[in-house]
Amino acid sequence: MADDGRRRLFVTGGASGIGRAVAHRFAAAGWRIGLADVNAEGLERVMAELSDGRASSHVMDVRERKQWEGALSDFAGEGGIDVMFNNAGIAVGGRFADTPPDALDRAIDINFRGVVNGAHAAYPYLRRVPGSCLLNTASAAGIYGTAGAAIYSATKFAVRGLTEALDGEWRVEGIKVRSLMPGFIDTPLLDAGVSGSNQTVRERVRAAGLEFTAVEDVAQAAWRAVHGDAVHVVVGPTARRMRFAARWMPSRLRAQMARG
Repeated sequence: MADDGRRRLFVTGGASGIGRAVAHRFAAAGWRIGLADVNAEGLERVMAELSDGRASSHVMDVRERKQWEGALSDFAGEGGIDVMFNNAGIAVGGRFADTPPDALDRAIDINFRGVVNGAHAAYPYLRRVPGSCLLNTASAAGIYGTAGAAIYSATKFAVRGLTEALDGEWRVEGIKVRSLMPGFIDTPLLDAGVSGSNQTVRERVRAAGLEFTAVEDVAQAAWRAVHGDAVHVVVGPTARRMRFAARWMPSRLRAQMARG
């Protein structure tokens, strides 16, 4: 993509949900957007929504390092990337012992290895832009280990730890590293089935009486994260309650998790 002086955002999981909303938020501010996803049809729909020529489409799997290299090179060329948004992820719910090993492996590969791949591949491009930012989607499930979503929670703890470590390593080079920690967002991610039941994650959340946060609120939080000083940006009432309870009432939170 030719360098026209616009700031640049590359976002994985850009075909729907948080990725799509963040792409719209940054495009509205005049940024160039690189949309990446495994869902080619979804990418085409979002590209049509961003029809002013400010976006490019990159069909890729975050688990494949070579695909990362090709997509980022196509998007940035010899230039840099202002924000790399590691957002692609999948939901995995249900009892850990009931979850098939291949589902556990897939969650680890996409939710954590995909973020590692993105951070490593994007580093040379971020280093070219003073004040650039690596933004990672973690989760409220990375605040306290979440019963019924053990492997998902573990991957989001890993993303949280990587975020903190890289923010320390890269600060001297002018690269900020930030994470978003949203609660439940009503996106296609929640269509995943819960192992050991016939419910989806969305149905389980509703049955528990928990609230959803609007995806537009997460997009605005992404904007704040990129331009602010907080390493972790907590989004939504569920996430805020979990952060409070983890800090001030850990025993009560542990008992609540044990009750499911």
